Amino acid sequence: MEIIETGQITHTTANTPQAIYTFPALVQLTDGTLLLTCRSGSNKDSVDETIELYRSTDDGSTWSQSKTPFAEARVNGQKSSFRLCYLTEINLDHLLAASMWIDRETHLGKPFFNPKTEGCLPMGIFFADSFDRGETWSEWRTIDLPEELGPPSLTNPIINLPDGTLLMNIETNKHYYDDSKWYQRVVCLHSSDMGQTWGEPIDAGFDPSGRIFNWDQRVGLAPDGTLVTFAWTYDTEAKQYLNIHRRISNDNGHTWSEADDIGITDQAAHPAILPDGQTVLAWVDRYHTQSIRARLASHPSTEFDPASEVVIYTHQSNDRLQSDDTGALLDEMSIWSFGLPYAEVLANGEVMVLYYAGNTQTMDIHFARLRI
Repeated sequence: MEIIETGQITHTTANTPQAIYTFPALVQLTDGTLLLTCRSGSNKDSVDETIELYRSTDDGSTWSQSKTPFAEARVNGQKSSFRLCYLTEINLDHLLAASMWIDRETHLGKPFFNPKTEGCLPMGIFFADSFDRGETWSEWRTIDLPEELGPPSLTNPIINLPDGTLLMNIETNKHYYDDSKWYQRVVCLHSSDMGQTWGEPIDAGFDPSGRIFNWDQRVGLAPDGTLVTFAWTYDTEAKQYLNIHRRISNDNGHTWSEADDIGITDQAAHPAILPDGQTVLAWVDRYHTQSIRARLASHPSTEFDPASEVVIYTHQSNDRLQSDDTGALLDEMSIWSFGLPYAEVLANGEVMVLYYAGNTQTMDIHFARLRI
């Protein structure tokens, strides 16, 4: 595997609502179009954050000017912001946008995470539809989820399964002032009516003791129907990150294997799975080499070959070192200035990896193009 091109997609303006770009995501449509979504804002946790959309019709060689096509969403009149947006091609005529909405008024002026309780601001999951390849979008509609999940984090695009159902991956959170012990879970839910309603949550990453957290779990679907997840794994007692843990499902996400330590440290990207099953996994190695790297496996369930490893990005200045307190660790994510890689297979067989990088004043969306 080799890097054949690198570049920058966004261009920030300091001290404006376009100063900080994060949460890039990419989808390759059946007609070859690439759609890229990302979050922009004046800082990494800001009321003015919004979702921008870029389009490419030449495998990412050039990109359109950014658009902000999504309507504002409010629940009970509450002022909101959108933290991220993932797109899924349901069929040739239907695109589904799934976004994570943050209530900015209930706890006015408070940061996203409460470092004292490990709780977070109220959130919701919203969907919108496009029937013209993402040129225009419907109004947002809210998704009803069980109260037991708390404020829901969306960490992956909606998966369009081979049996015609949809799968949604949700990370649970505590309410802002809830100081009880946090039993963090990742669940998946299924929909058989194009996302209008969802079934009961199924555990897809959970330690009943509450010691091990599975953060930012990414989901990939292989051509043979295998579902795979990669979780950013944290030990709350040891106060340290563990290696990425993988789980496999062979029944459309209704049951999952035990967690498998893949020997790679820190935070995984959304995997890029090629038509022959080969899988590219990018990840952030924040606390050792301060870099973003990628490896190749013959299938998402097999070993990622160390000999295939490429270094996509190396950070030039140190972000704050890992805190020994879980709440403070959550809070300090707001100052990290690189990360969140996202990989997608292109129509020409290459793989594009997106990520954000910069400094505390400006951060842009960058890319690396990989050839297998």
